[in-house]
This record gives sequence, structure tokens and C-alpha cells, in this order.
Amino acid sequence: MSMLVSRIGFSVLVLALASNVQAATTTGQITSSMTLSSSCQVNGAGGTTGVNFGALDFGSTGSLFTTANGAVLAGGGGALSILCSSGTSPTVTVGAGTNDGGSVGGTRALADGSGNFVPYDLYTDVGRTQVLAIDGVITLDESTGVAQTVNIYGKAVGKAGLPAGTYTDTVAVELSF
Repeated sequence: MSMLVSRIGFSVLVLALASNVQAATTTGQITSSMTLSSSCQVNGAGGTTGVNFGALDFGSTGSLFTTANGAVLAGGGGALSILCSSGTSPTVTVGAGTNDGGSVGGTRALADGSGNFVPYDLYTDVGRTQVLAIDGVITLDESTGVAQTVNIYGKAVGKAGLPAGTYTDTVAVELSF
């Protein structure tokens, strides 16, 4: 019996030692990180190419008009909106149009595709006195993470002999930040 008690005691001792080995723990940590780059959204949408900066619609009028005014509007009908990362200094460069120089009376021109042009200019003020030249730059305030409004206005000038039709132009725009 003494041998049996010794064996039981030895078995209990081995089990106790084995359970102490299994109860060991190791501690440490997970390192987390993220790198954010400066970015901007135009009219609520991101992207780097093919971005829609809005539309300038002079509306519908008779071919004998003298002037027509419009403003660049975003898809929802509001002004052009630029939202950039805090601390960035965004600039909007309004480049060349497809038909620049096509007609006397404006820096830019709307074309009907048949050799007819309606001259127009872009402006930075509602009174249409501050012409926005080709490759003109609009400098925005340093961003605080709140969207900034960019107002761009247009004025088309009528001229004799314009046939009825749809006249269009496409102007390049670049946002730097």
C-alpha cells in the first residue's frame, strides 16, 4: 500500500508540475499605424482625373441676344465647393478651353461645331469686372477641414449672324494643394 501511496503522490506531483508549465503567460503589444496624405474633394467627390468641377450654363435665349450671364454650379445646383485636408493651401487654376480665341469679343468661345462661335469670359466677381484669364489662379484660404466655396461667373456676348443651335466649350481646371 505504501508503494501505491508513493506512486499516487508521485503522479500528483508530476501533474502539479505539468499544470504549472501550461499556466505560463507571455505579454506584449500590437503596434498600429496609419499614414494619411493630403487630399481634397471637389463638390463632395474625390479623385485625381476626370473630376467634375461643375457647369456654366448660359441658358436658352434668342440668337440675337446681346449678353447672357451664368455661374459655375455644382451638380446639386450650388457653387463650386472645395474641401481639402487641414493645413493645405489649395489653388484652382482655370486653364484653356477647347475653343479659346475662336471669336473676337471674348477670351473664350462656345462653338456649335459648324464654325460658329459665341465669345465669352470667366470672372471671379458677381459684377463680372474681374476677368479670370486663361491659366488664371484662384487662391483659397488655408484649409481648416471645412469646404470652401469658389465662385466663377461667366458672361457671353452676342454678335450678328449667329445661327440657332447648341454652343459648347470645355475648360480645363486643376486643383493643387
